[in-house]
Amino acid sequence: MKEDNFVHSQIEKKWQQIWEDEEAFKATDDYSKPKFYALIEFPYPSGAGLHVGHPRSNTALDIIARKRRMEGYNVLYPIGWDAFGLPTENYAMKNGIHPAIVTKQNIDRFRSQLKSMGFAFDYSREVNTTDPSYYKWTQWIFLQMFKKGLAYKAEMPINWCTSCKVGLANEEVVGGRCERCGGEVVRRVKSQWMLRITDYAEKLLEGLDDVDFIEKVKTQQRNWIGKSTGAEVKFFVPCADQDVTVYTTRPDTLFGATYMVLSPEHPLVDKIKDKIANYAQVEAYREAASHKSDFERTESKEKTGVRLEGVEARNPVNGSMIPVFISDYVLCTYGTGAIMAVPAHDERDWEFARKFSLPMIEVVAGGDIQKEAFTDIATGTMVNSGFLDGMTVAEAKKAIIEHLEKTGQGKPKVNYKLRDWVFSRQRYWGEPIPVVKCPKCGYVALPEDQLPLTLPELEKYEPSGTGESPLVQCTQWIKTVCPHCGGPAERETDTMPQWAGSSWYFLRYTDPHNDSALASPEALRYWLPVDWYNGGMEHTTLHLLYSRFWHRFLYDIGAVPTKEPYKKRTSHGMILGEGGEKMSKSRGNVINPDDIVAEIGADAFRLYEMFMGAFDQAIPWSTQGARGCRRFLERVWRLGGMLQEGDVRLEMASEYNAMLKKVSQDYERMKFNTAIAAMMSFVNTVYSNGSITKGELKGLLLVLNPVAPHITEEMFSRYFDEGRIYNHAWPEWDEALIKEDSVEIAVQICGKVRARITVPSGAPEEQVRQAALAEPAIAAQLAGKSVKKVIVVKDKLVNIVAV
Repeated sequence: MKEDNFVHSQIEKKWQQIWEDEEAFKATDDYSKPKFYALIEFPYPSGAGLHVGHPRSNTALDIIARKRRMEGYNVLYPIGWDAFGLPTENYAMKNGIHPAIVTKQNIDRFRSQLKSMGFAFDYSREVNTTDPSYYKWTQWIFLQMFKKGLAYKAEMPINWCTSCKVGLANEEVVGGRCERCGGEVVRRVKSQWMLRITDYAEKLLEGLDDVDFIEKVKTQQRNWIGKSTGAEVKFFVPCADQDVTVYTTRPDTLFGATYMVLSPEHPLVDKIKDKIANYAQVEAYREAASHKSDFERTESKEKTGVRLEGVEARNPVNGSMIPVFISDYVLCTYGTGAIMAVPAHDERDWEFARKFSLPMIEVVAGGDIQKEAFTDIATGTMVNSGFLDGMTVAEAKKAIIEHLEKTGQGKPKVNYKLRDWVFSRQRYWGEPIPVVKCPKCGYVALPEDQLPLTLPELEKYEPSGTGESPLVQCTQWIKTVCPHCGGPAERETDTMPQWAGSSWYFLRYTDPHNDSALASPEALRYWLPVDWYNGGMEHTTLHLLYSRFWHRFLYDIGAVPTKEPYKKRTSHGMILGEGGEKMSKSRGNVINPDDIVAEIGADAFRLYEMFMGAFDQAIPWSTQGARGCRRFLERVWRLGGMLQEGDVRLEMASEYNAMLKKVSQDYERMKFNTAIAAMMSFVNTVYSNGSITKGELKGLLLVLNPVAPHITEEMFSRYFDEGRIYNHAWPEWDEALIKEDSVEIAVQICGKVRARITVPSGAPEEQVRQAALAEPAIAAQLAGKSVKKVIVVKDKLVNIVAV
């Protein structure tokens, strides 16, 4: 049979239209079927559109979702838009266009791009965080938190961008400048809405024990929450005639405390400024510290500080007077804003003491404190510590806390690094906060029957310049009546952060058109929890933590049926520019997927994104590599000209069944590159034989379909009268027909053996290459390096040259 050419532009548009007409990927309301809920992080629809890194997560979960559908599941694989946010507002201001218009244009472009790639999204459940019918429920959740005391107003020092004129999260400040615009960032005290996420610290930690998250995601969550156990200890400061309370995780080392450090913002500094001999120097240091984010202050390796001349504190266990410093590595928002320093047994304190020539007292024997701090708490014995001498560190911790409690000088304390969530923004393009301020009643919740509280129309969206939202211009909207007393009141003019809408979107997907609840109890019971959630590692702390917090709160008030929102969470590596650098407009290395799809087709683009390397590792883009994947699909297309009747031949049975098994298992392990290598190897064998049977081609098309859905559906429709692949059952392999013939080979990096892998005997070079690069030990060794060459010696070794 003579084959025509593979014209991807015609075939892909054809099948995209068929899928849309047939509602191929629409989740059903048949709650009797087994369900599978696949979730990606819904995109922020920027004006720049997608670049080639964005679809990597989509393609991976698309493969899993398509496979599950063929396995008989009712699959929910939804898409939506995280559309509120600063970039859209800035663009609107610059170009004189309403943010809603900009948002619609951007969403339309994103949707068109995603559809061109053939993703099996259920577009009937599309959500948009800027739609009042959506943010009505964002506001409703906020009100429930407000009623439970979890949402409150507080004076807070915030990072303030002098250019954007908006508060920034710590993560948005780099080198004292705004990550978005490069403007100078200063610290400013402002009344902010806060969410009391700290009340949920322990529940958020406990929940990690019940979910299938990759370990590095769990570790990041635990580190961000930062639970520690220790004690609060009182140090008397005579010149202030008051105690200063410090928090320490090492109360056993109290006899070794030789100085105290306060955060630059500690209120004691202002109280005793007349007694500080060098206050001008102190004030200058405080001013410099105000330009740094909390992250910069704590991560900086250089330890700076100023001694408060004339100020001392009394060590409560031995009565010694110790000097007091301020330093920006101590944060007023963590612990008590004051620490006791034990330089002999803390690396940071040791460095600080060496810099300022401060004394060190060894209180845990076992090291040489002249060379470095001794921090081994497992083997050390207490010395120079009065009644603690001779005890182990564990014994000493217990004894000193009992002593402090008995004498009224301290108490045990559990602390968390986690801070309450700053929840208000001084911008226009965000969800209005549904609260009014009444002179008599204070802050009062808007009645739920008045939701959604929508944004008023404004002519200008520029920040006020005073630290207030542009909404302050809209006096008619602001002025209202108090729901409690009926007197005059004013609406809140701050808006919610972009995190708000993304903290519960996965719930709305289950029942997106419900106007009486965020979702029906039946839909939530059926679809929750999300079975598989994939996203970038950059979102595994804040977004993941915030959404888990909102979900656990909703569970506590009976609004959702599960404690945790996500059963499984995986993460993908970033796609870098061709030179190995992060893609960015400033570097000029952004690859537009539209251009790639136009040149080689969506199937080849998807195939390359999954084949280019280990899914969880960062990997540079290669347009040549993408073109190579196109050539493979052309070889698959030409199999139609080699087709003959018949089932799987005996001489092909072992390799055919081994291919089905490996592809099926590797998809589940997210080892997409080795799954594709196995299909490539099978096609090579077919070409060596010169023919392929219908039985063999059918199995290949079925397992290749999740990666390359358009070409496989087209070929299936030509050669098989069995309907659509998306309705077909996933093929099963016959273990008895697989002849295990494998070899163990060494994998070297620059000539040194770093791992061993098992591969089929005589496996093609590309399959061996991909298996070696996907090996976790090798991937870890190659992190941050550029692979220059991979040498494969058949059935013996692989040598990777990397720099």
